[in-house]
Amino acid sequence: MSRPTRTVWAGGGVLWRPKRSADVEVALVHRPRYDDWSLPKGKAERGEILPVTAAREIVEETGYEVRMGHHLRTVGYRLGSGAPKRVGYWSVEAVGGGFAASRECDDLTWLPVSDAIEKVSYEADRDVLHTFASRPVRELHTLIVVRHASAGAREDFDGDDRRRPLDACGVRQSGALRELLALFGAHRLHAADRTRCVQTLTPLAEQLRTEVKLEPTLSEEAFDADPDAAYDRLRKLGGKTGSIHAICSQGGVIPPVLRRWAKADGVALPDAENRKGSVWVLTTRDGELTAADHIAAPLAG
Repeated sequence: MSRPTRTVWAGGGVLWRPKRSADVEVALVHRPRYDDWSLPKGKAERGEILPVTAAREIVEETGYEVRMGHHLRTVGYRLGSGAPKRVGYWSVEAVGGGFAASRECDDLTWLPVSDAIEKVSYEADRDVLHTFASRPVRELHTLIVVRHASAGAREDFDGDDRRRPLDACGVRQSGALRELLALFGAHRLHAADRTRCVQTLTPLAEQLRTEVKLEPTLSEEAFDADPDAAYDRLRKLGGKTGSIHAICSQGGVIPPVLRRWAKADGVALPDAENRKGSVWVLTTRDGELTAADHIAAPLAG
């Protein structure tokens, strides 16, 4: 009996930039090996999670600096070898840099979305571009909500539980979160007033040379006492434009607050275990939730 073929995972995206009008342009790359026009994408490296793969591959193939946005869709097909392949695509804004031809991609063109849909060589890319076009990307804003990284068990900590620190696994997770959250442009950092929540964002805060603002209403105890205050605070941060905010809270707060917000704005939340170190990438428009993506862990495995 032959062994089942392993799925090949890859990441990519619709790289876009604003035009002077309200429209946007998207980038297609030409690959001389296949003589095709496609969205930038590539295979995941060992130990990578797909959003990191997508950002890395887009930078490598286009030369542009990027800021990740909402997840668009995951496309599945079979390779010539028969192996199944799945590619996750994100909306990705170009925020700097410029194209430099390489052996892998020898040309890049910027086009209106409608023209890009006509030019791409593959139906799967057209489907992704149609998904991208279904939302007014220039009006969207990102809010990131993180459950704190691993911090051992409450019963094993001798002291005030508010001061329970990250364990060795949590330290590794917080380092991975520094890279992941930076890809989404997180710049304003907030945490429930618990040591483990603050420490989860500390590596990114040090990289950005900024402070982590304490959010007392977003601890589990405060939420139990006044769930409306936590809900209102999260929605207020979601309504802010300009800088992208990242918030670290606890497992007893995040799921119920997000369920309430999603129900209020008619958004279906994906199934999620909300494990320690997991991330919600929330997309808002004028303060209303329009999409919610879940990243189960900052580290592969």
